[in-house]
Amino acid sequence: MTRVLNFSAGPSAIPLSVLEQAQKEFVSYKGMGFSIMEVSHRGKVFDALHNNAIEKIKAFYGLNDDYSVLFLQGGATLQFAQVPMNIYNGGIAQYVNTGIWTTKAIKEAKIQNINYEVVASSEETKFDRIPENIRFSDDADYAYICSNNTIYGTQYKDLPNTKCPLVVDSSSDLLSREIDFSAKNIGLFYGGAQKNAGPAGVTLIIIKKDLANRVKHNVPTPLRYTTQIEANSLANTPCTFGIYMFDLVLDWIKDQGGLSAINKLNEQKAALLYDIIDTSSFYKAHAKTGSRSLMNVSFTTPSAELDAKFVSEAEKNSMIGLKGHRLLGGIRASIYNAVCLKDVQTLVNFMKEFERVNG
Repeated sequence: MTRVLNFSAGPSAIPLSVLEQAQKEFVSYKGMGFSIMEVSHRGKVFDALHNNAIEKIKAFYGLNDDYSVLFLQGGATLQFAQVPMNIYNGGIAQYVNTGIWTTKAIKEAKIQNINYEVVASSEETKFDRIPENIRFSDDADYAYICSNNTIYGTQYKDLPNTKCPLVVDSSSDLLSREIDFSAKNIGLFYGGAQKNAGPAGVTLIIIKKDLANRVKHNVPTPLRYTTQIEANSLANTPCTFGIYMFDLVLDWIKDQGGLSAINKLNEQKAALLYDIIDTSSFYKAHAKTGSRSLMNVSFTTPSAELDAKFVSEAEKNSMIGLKGHRLLGGIRASIYNAVCLKDVQTLVNFMKEFERVNG
């Protein structure tokens, strides 16, 4: 079986060993004679899998009992509305705008008519950097950021230090590095699974219990974090297969050496790409040096025609998902956890040859 090299931005590459394990167990989970998709979400079999996955996440991120871990549905996009709906407390919410996903989150804050403020933005420079010297109010209800920006290829190298609760949309760099939740005063941390933690359909929510308790009585019951905390994510039938796949990915991360080892590998992969871009007069990165993402590398050739040719010829060489987002254009290589170093080196070799022929 020949598999392509998958540089898609999401849904994206899943570790082959995870796919093979899921294939092996698809009809008979652990030899029990049934698929994990066929059992009750309240039964002992799924309950054990579900709670084991929660404990693995707590171990990876060093979470104490102040935090609840939830596996929800509705996509990370739902969180743009659910965050202010649940934790806005009548003061001010502060946002940093670094791309389309924070723009959408800010739009939802406006729709809910809360008192919000955009304290920093890189929109004027086409979101090519993470703003510097961001200042949040100590008494803000919350500070909101998106830690990695898939379209523009920017990423916070270090999360901000805040005295107010920090809300982090980590959809595109979830489980890619170690994070000290306590030191960063993270109150709410979330991300969709489909980039680094399996297929689409599950949104991981990590929230401080006291923050969840801010919810007002007029918030619909299904949209309250407290509803799902009290039910251990089972207030409605969860995406059982998605959680199963998420759990397999967690095991894979552990086998790779944990988040520290994953981060080192991600640094090596990104360095290969940025090195060829920076030493070339043919390729140009969109993101400024100090803000460059380890997950998404957005770049261009000298023309839109060559960009399209690059993507087309890459596909002929079994490399898919390299077309840039419609808002930015160009080329984008998404090198999430499951993309191995060898795959990135293959792309780099292709880039060298493409430049030689077309430069």
